Amino acid sequence: MLDQAGYGEIRDADIAVDVWPAANSRADQDVAPGPVRVSGKPREAAKPALVDNSHPTLSQAWMRVKEAGLHMNNLDLANRTAIVTGGVRGIGAAVVQRLQASGARVSVWDADPGALATLAGVHTQHVDQTDVQAVQDAAAVTIAALGHIDILVNNAGITGGNAPVTTLDPATWRRVLDVNLTGPFLVTQALLPGMIAAGYGRIVNIASVAGKEGNPNAAHYSASKAGLIALTKSLGKELAHTGVLANCVTPAAAQTELFAQMTEAQIAYMLGKIPMGRFVDVQEIAALVAWLCTADCSFSTGAVFDISGGRATY
Repeated sequence: MLDQAGYGEIRDADIAVDVWPAANSRADQDVAPGPVRVSGKPREAAKPALVDNSHPTLSQAWMRVKEAGLHMNNLDLANRTAIVTGGVRGIGAAVVQRLQASGARVSVWDADPGALATLAGVHTQHVDQTDVQAVQDAAAVTIAALGHIDILVNNAGITGGNAPVTTLDPATWRRVLDVNLTGPFLVTQALLPGMIAAGYGRIVNIASVAGKEGNPNAAHYSASKAGLIALTKSLGKELAHTGVLANCVTPAAAQTELFAQMTEAQIAYMLGKIPMGRFVDVQEIAALVAWLCTADCSFSTGAVFDISGGRATY
């Protein structure tokens, strides 16, 4: 996620690395922003994007999934409307594509106005999800544009870098908790009344395996995702009789543009913790999220859906 410049999530479940926009980087490109230092030697992070951030038409989305070697099952989200926070890149962009391909109308919320301006065929809303009034205003504008909101995917988040607890800046701790936990709380709070009134809603929070296991040198990120899991469980119990279901997913490392800023040793460390021996594809995460957004998901709420290739089995 690009702090201040935008909430386009760039996350990893094992090693968190802050990504800052380069002075000359384009908002619609996922390239490593500026020089990256590996083993004490600077190198230019000019690797091409590992994921395409565009929002294709339904047919293009279908072709993308086929080219990735993944089969897209038909899901019915016709006449449903959704909000995806942090939906301009990575996991969020994949979720937006999958929801659109399933027939949903989607509003992408993000704090990066430049990236939002590049999107076509989708409603967009610039919002700082840590600002109570900004969230309330964004909700009102989006509901006025789309009529009603059936689905909320709380995806936006930041990593906050890596540091042991002994040296972690308290300001960084607060910022990560504010964006990753308070943000989803505020967005959910703003949209819940309409869902409850309608007697139907689906909320999916994008947490992380780090929230289940805790990662060294990332206590702030791990704590924020553990908190998001707990928020999901509380929502599930509170809303059990309303027709609104709340669940979360806990991915392991996904091969996104974040890898351009990591050493081979770091990547190998993450891969070694996944029994299936590969990283999760963002389209696989999007497929699970999309199913959780459907009416077929009717008896699961407050649940944590693992998608870690066997790393976490609880």
